[in-house]
Amino acid sequence: MFRLTLVPSSPTPIYRQIVDQVAHAVASGALRAGDELPSVRAIAQQHVVNPMTVSKAYTLLEQQGVVERRRGLGMIVRAGEASALDERLALLQPALDHAAAVSRQLGVTPKQALAALKLTLESLDKASSNE
Repeated sequence: MFRLTLVPSSPTPIYRQIVDQVAHAVASGALRAGDELPSVRAIAQQHVVNPMTVSKAYTLLEQQGVVERRRGLGMIVRAGEASALDERLALLQPALDHAAAVSRQLGVTPKQALAALKLTLESLDKASSNE
């Protein structure tokens, strides 16, 4: 069963945390087409948040085409036309935009930035293979 991790002290609003976590879970394959999301009431009670906050998040996810409302079933993950890779890359794009902006501010060339990203990815691969 899919579980949310909400951090009330985070600067990111609760509804945005819900949207981001569900979108990441769908893109990563942790949630698949047809999987049911926890009810608004269940999330609100479990995390002691306003049900309207959860409802707002679900509405945004529905507008984005990530989930759909099914009568009697609640919210389920919608079958998407985009590939899982496309979805993951779309989620990665804001981080890449930020890294590119910081690189430019620091005067780092695209070639240098790409080399640094490659080294970072390789070190993460090494660390995960040692676990």
